Order: sequence, then C-alpha cells, then structure tokens
Amino acid sequence: MFIIRKLIKTSDDINLFIIRVVAGFVVLMHGFQKFLGMFGGHGPQSTMDSFNEWFGFPHFLTLLVILSDFFGSLFLIIGVFTRFMAASISAVMIGAIIFVHGRWGFYMNWYAEPRGEGFEFHLLVLAITVVLIISGGGKWSVDYFLHQKIANKN
Repeated sequence: MFIIRKLIKTSDDINLFIIRVVAGFVVLMHGFQKFLGMFGGHGPQSTMDSFNEWFGFPHFLTLLVILSDFFGSLFLIIGVFTRFMAASISAVMIGAIIFVHGRWGFYMNWYAEPRGEGFEFHLLVLAITVVLIISGGGKWSVDYFLHQKIANKN
C-alpha cells in the first residue's frame, strides 16, 4: 500500500493537469498510428516488422513501445498511475533519441530534406514527462482522487 500511495501522491496543481493532458494527447496520436493504423499509421504488425527491419528491434520491444504510446498516453490523459505512465513514455522518448532520431541532429526536418527527423520533439516530451514523474498528475487526475480518498481514510 505504501508504494501505491507514493505512486499516486500529487497536488491539485492545474499546471500538471495541462501538461499531462497535452503530452498525453500528442503521444496518443502516435499511438493511434502504431496501435490502430489510423492517421497514416500502419498498425501493430507493420510497425513491429519495420522497427525490426530498420533498427533491429525485437517484436516484443516494439510491442512495448506501441502499448506505451497508446495505453500509456490514454492513462496519462486521465491521470491513472501518472508517474509510471510518464516513465514509460520517457523510456520510449530516450530510446527514440538514442536509436532513431539522434543521428539526424537536434532539429526536425522542416524543409523536407531526404533525411529523418531530429530529436527536438522527443526532448520536449521527455522534459514534460520528467516533471510528471516528479510531481504526479495534478488536478483532475484519477491519482489525485485516489490520493484524497486514501488520505481521508487515515
């Protein structure tokens, strides 16, 4: 029970709500592509196959990325186990920087040059998720509701 309390502890800070929902929404759009094949995505099997072919990622690891992008961001939006979900998204962002986008430099590919994208987006998401790991989900999160319920019980 002690670990659960530490995991869900948060304040009623509205700023945490704002960054939690925005970051969750942005990552969820990538989850829709990978998990459901929507918005120009190719779905889970194609994503796993291409990550294996391009980067040598085993299917299991890519499946964790897909689940984090989809379910992790959904749970982040509603504020369920915010710290854990933010940590899983952070891990994906670090992996994306190290294994994929770092070789292209900092900047996104604004001029549609024949190369990949840099890591500035990933760094922003990483900064947001680190704040959520430290502070929790904030106002209007399931974590906050549960934390208040547990605190009032004691």
